[in-house]
Amino acid sequence: MTKKFLKFVLQSVAGMVGVSVYILADTFFISIHSGADGLTVLNLVLPIYGLIYAIGAMIGIGSATRYAIRKATGDKNINFYFTHALLWDIIVSIPFILLGIIAPEWVLKIMGANQAITDLGMDYIRIVLINTPFFMMNYAFTAFARNDNATTIAMIGSLSGSVFNIVFDYIFMFPMGWGLAGAALATAFSPVVTMLVCCTHYLHKDIRKIKMRIFPSAVIHENKSDISIKFQRTTPSIHHLFSCCKLGVSAFVGEISSAVTTAVFNILILGIAGNIGVAAYGVIANISIVAMSIFNGISQGVQPLISNSYGSNNKKQVQQLLKLTISVCLFVEIVIIASTWGATDFFIEIFNSEGNNELVLYAHSGMRLYFLGYIIAGINIILIAYYSATDKAALAFIASILRGAIAIIICAVVMSSIWGITGIWLSFLASEFITFIVIMAKVFIKSKK
Repeated sequence: MTKKFLKFVLQSVAGMVGVSVYILADTFFISIHSGADGLTVLNLVLPIYGLIYAIGAMIGIGSATRYAIRKATGDKNINFYFTHALLWDIIVSIPFILLGIIAPEWVLKIMGANQAITDLGMDYIRIVLINTPFFMMNYAFTAFARNDNATTIAMIGSLSGSVFNIVFDYIFMFPMGWGLAGAALATAFSPVVTMLVCCTHYLHKDIRKIKMRIFPSAVIHENKSDISIKFQRTTPSIHHLFSCCKLGVSAFVGEISSAVTTAVFNILILGIAGNIGVAAYGVIANISIVAMSIFNGISQGVQPLISNSYGSNNKKQVQQLLKLTISVCLFVEIVIIASTWGATDFFIEIFNSEGNNELVLYAHSGMRLYFLGYIIAGINIILIAYYSATDKAALAFIASILRGAIAIIICAVVMSSIWGITGIWLSFLASEFITFIVIMAKVFIKSKK
């Protein structure tokens, strides 16, 4: 079990970190191309990315979790979940597409952009919004692959998309001269690459049938672990969507929390330190995306194992997996905090192509204080994912909405009014601590009943 756990978790983390490179590559090249204003554009767009990713994760990972639980109980009528998730991704993405076509500048202004920043970032946000379906469907492709014992393909797909993004960010932005629009195009095409790689798994049986028709005398060995997930015609069902999304709440919050945090922080920082302050937070937020992707990767990697054990009514194995996951999470938390404190200036300089001293001043103290929140954040993410994977949607939702929105907003507003920008940096730690206390209180009360 330990070897399987490590395989699932490491490959999932690699895939999630690969996804986070989408935005990191944008940040690096945009900082070279457009300096602090470019970083401001990207940081104002990050909450939009977060919302898109969050909805895609809730539908895709929630559907895959429901699929895994029902599969473990022996249910055979589960093939439709994959295509059903993709169909709802397309439906839900329609409002984003319309905004991208009709009013991209309105979206930027809502996020706090002035006219100069709006003019610079309008093509970028338009391309991102129009390609929303690809970002959303990407989660379903990788999540179902992991739940169908194809963790290696999911990892390769994610990493392939990331490599594509890095290479074509440079090609589109500089040799082809497309600037920020080129960065957006490279990011938009990256999930397409990932999905094409994952299709080698989902179309396996169809490819085998074609080979048999072309070479009927050939001996083709069938994989003993039957691949049950495939594209299947289905109709959208609100009932099934709700049933799946309940189990995708933790994944939703894992993504939306960064978006909510970024949006709230942007508004508060604009009032305290202006565009340079937002650009400094952009550096912190992008490094944070990598850290958050590691914990999301751990939670998503262990989810198929916990769901399968839970569906098989193996309570002992469920508890063993939880303890093992928390141990790994504690180790990762220590490494992340030590790395950001030990290499603060190095991380800042990567994205500070203009050598802006004011940006360095804000980002240096900000990064060290903000990343203290990861003392607790990783554990909260794991606990919420555990409750979702074991079909305890209510508890997962309460904890998720608390850490993803309520606590962070209240802490940021209150603490910034008392300690200014220092209070903003420390509000992440405060909100995670409050969430942990609430989770422990709920568990304690439940154990006493």
